[in-house]
Amino acid sequence: MRLKDREVTSPQAIDEIISSCKVLRLGLIDEEDIYIVPVCFGYINEAGHRSLFFHSAKEGRKVEILEKHPVIGFEMDTEFELHEADTACGHSAGYQSVIGKGVASRLESNEDKKKALELIMSSYTGKSNWQLDEKALNTVFMFKIDVTEISCKENRRG
Repeated sequence: MRLKDREVTSPQAIDEIISSCKVLRLGLIDEEDIYIVPVCFGYINEAGHRSLFFHSAKEGRKVEILEKHPVIGFEMDTEFELHEADTACGHSAGYQSVIGKGVASRLESNEDKKKALELIMSSYTGKSNWQLDEKALNTVFMFKIDVTEISCKENRRG
């Protein structure tokens, strides 16, 4: 990272930033094309191992790519704030951002799918213990990203 003063290294701070993000952008590669897609997501850190979860329709470009190329990049950000100045070059922005890499896999069991969907719902609503029926779970694919690399930075200065 070029600007070391903006790097966030505390695992707790990284988890807090991820938890405050609302959109996960997946960077997928399909042969020679790059495909970036925003998704709603859930997050968990278990003993230092980070995992991200998202759902998808059972068909489409995202699913096709993930079946062929499960190694993906991701990005999320929050707390954007424009810091204005008298000159164009004096402007700056406040932000928190996370980028990383991981390996995506499709969850197969309805138990795993329920846990993942529960994480997603909880991250957006703050509520847990959702009643999720088998029929609804069978209409979507659920994916887990095992995070292999992550970096986080923030700029709080004006």
